[in-house]
Amino acid sequence: MNLPPLAAIRVFEAAARHGNFTKAAEELGMTQAAVSYQIKLLEERVGAALFLRLPRQVALTEIGARLAPSMTDAFEILRAAFATMRESTEGILTITTIPTFAATWLVPRLGSFHMEHPSLAVRLKSTRDMVDFSRQEADVGIRSGQVKWPGLVCHKLFQADFTPMLSPTLAASIGGVKTPEDILKLPILDPGDPWWNIWFNLVGIDKPALRGDLRTRLGDQHLEGRAVLAGQGVGILTPVFFQSELQQGQLIQPFNVVGTSKHAYWLVYPEARRNVPKIRAFRDWMLGHIGEVKT
Repeated sequence: MNLPPLAAIRVFEAAARHGNFTKAAEELGMTQAAVSYQIKLLEERVGAALFLRLPRQVALTEIGARLAPSMTDAFEILRAAFATMRESTEGILTITTIPTFAATWLVPRLGSFHMEHPSLAVRLKSTRDMVDFSRQEADVGIRSGQVKWPGLVCHKLFQADFTPMLSPTLAASIGGVKTPEDILKLPILDPGDPWWNIWFNLVGIDKPALRGDLRTRLGDQHLEGRAVLAGQGVGILTPVFFQSELQQGQLIQPFNVVGTSKHAYWLVYPEARRNVPKIRAFRDWMLGHIGEVKT
């Protein structure tokens, strides 16, 4: 059997991925009528319906659901092939990462990567949004979550542990922090963070009376860390991200008790691109350096 027209296959893949003809049309720069026409052509070629046309949406039929994953994989292989060809002229590695990981772990170490791979330039995109590798420009990503993501190679970097930290000056303001109860004498940054209750339960304190405004939200750990360094209060932070500040005595971790979150940090990239040289170079570099982390 000869292949159906590539345009029809491309339209089907986009419509199956979105579950919506209108969104597929927007992605491909077509009208919805043109999308419907291409789907009809493909269905005639296959000899079976690929979508159920419902009043305000479409859904894949059993045959369509069996066909869709293979089409997505095929286009990923094509994208990877063209990306590999581009790389010899571009030499650019695009990394998408959550802000805290970028600010506290990755950026301070990128000089090492540049020294090992001087022909590669790095573009860093710091965002909380989860990048869709099939639609957005990115080679690798750093994500935080509890589970792995379908279609992506996922390397676990480390677990999101947490423990109280504060500046030496703030600790000295009450004669030092010797017991967990001493923390309750100090202002707490982001007291609504659920990590606080988990940690205090670990040290035998139920429903701690935290000093601070429950409405306060600093958002990212690296921002909370800056506030802690400035002596504004006690933060509940992940030690991996503040190793340098702890070693230099800018921050104090008064207790060895560390809580563990359900989510972890991951290095991810599309399965079809696992052998692209620049991705392989970054993966090997990062996994080599992550050995510094004690988990």
